[in-house]
Amino acid sequence: MNDRPVELGLDTFGDISRGPDGSLQSDAQTIRNVVDQAVLADQVGLSFFGVGEHHRKDFAVTSPEIVLAAAAARTTDIHLGTAVTVLSSDDPVRVYERFATLDAVSNGRAEVILGRGSFIESFPLFGYDLRDYEQLFEEKLELFSLLRDEKPVTWSGRTRAALEDADVYPKTENGLKAWVGVGGSPESVVRAARYGYGLVLAIIGGSSARFRPFADLYRRSLDELGRPQLPISAHSPGHVAETDQQAWEEAYEGVADLNDTIGRERGWPECTRLRFQHDVGPEGALYIGSPETVARKIAATVRALGNSRFQLKFASGSIAHDRLLSSIELYGTRVRPLVHEMLADAETAGIR
Repeated sequence: MNDRPVELGLDTFGDISRGPDGSLQSDAQTIRNVVDQAVLADQVGLSFFGVGEHHRKDFAVTSPEIVLAAAAARTTDIHLGTAVTVLSSDDPVRVYERFATLDAVSNGRAEVILGRGSFIESFPLFGYDLRDYEQLFEEKLELFSLLRDEKPVTWSGRTRAALEDADVYPKTENGLKAWVGVGGSPESVVRAARYGYGLVLAIIGGSSARFRPFADLYRRSLDELGRPQLPISAHSPGHVAETDQQAWEEAYEGVADLNDTIGRERGWPECTRLRFQHDVGPEGALYIGSPETVARKIAATVRALGNSRFQLKFASGSIAHDRLLSSIELYGTRVRPLVHEMLADAETAGIR
């Protein structure tokens, strides 16, 4: 187990919020709500706040760096990053410049989580061919890796113009912390290790223990490559309320609606109450319940994976903004200390 207490963070995709009367709020109001949520996360001592990039009507945030910059101006300690940046349909140089700028305005608190994207809307929107899905990410991640050294770069590939002795600004003061988000592909795990990125395991189905082979593969790959061990984080959906029943009732409708909307595109089964109750149980990927229930599930995940951070995707579907704020407060003030206590007790008892 890591000697440092596990970090607890939050992720949001900017799911469209509901107002006090239950009606859907505007994209603009949802974005303002996300900034307020980041401020509260900082106040309750959480370590990380991640904002996803999407280009569809379910989610309000298409430019997470701008939202994060607004949050940086109103926070002091929390690290701010993406969940994820779709590098395949963006330009690595521009991505690096934007995050180096965010790192400056946040006094070194910027992080970037890079991914291929689980949604494909950005590819036709920005003129990319889905037949190049794998090559786009491989080449752009390679280039981004060179840019992280903050030295002149010479690079060539098929998916963007070549660079010769090109320098990129602004320079960061202490380097840019970067991760790769992975949904369960061994090749992606090895790629993250090869380029020296932290690993974020997106666990949105099944037990977190099923992902232990990926964590082991990542650590083994780093060893074989002669790299130092790098951090692993886990990302899963969740919601916290005073009791299990309250949390389930607050979250169910939004979770079910979002699942069924995406499911119609991907052939998923309908989200029934029975399936929902399974997914909030010990073998499911939903961390929804009372502070004690959510803390137990996070602690079990850390024991299974040895991850040094857990990122709760706290807005899954359209949940009222005030309920999201309550969830964040409970997560920071009650779940976080409970997780640390449970892991310390397990360590003392020799439980791994």
